[in-house]
Amino acid sequence: MKADLDHVSVELTVVLGSTQMPIYKLLRMGRGAIIELNATENDEVQILANNHPFARGNVVVSGSRISVEITELLKRPTVYSVEAIAEAA
Repeated sequence: MKADLDHVSVELTVVLGSTQMPIYKLLRMGRGAIIELNATENDEVQILANNHPFARGNVVVSGSRISVEITELLKRPTVYSVEAIAEAA
């Protein structure tokens, strides 16, 4: 079973920040446009695995490479099955 999991791919995404803007500004953006985020260079980043939050971390710059150091693993949310809900009722 463990060997099977070794071949499963997971997409990791690091969220630096976010912003909101009117659609007309988005449509007018071109090459070289700068999008200001609601974050500073020292803020923690959110790390997603297959679009699900699983950790937080800090950006680490070493030469021309950018990495993320994990500072906190997030608890997985409790998932209830229909059977478990029926048994509790």
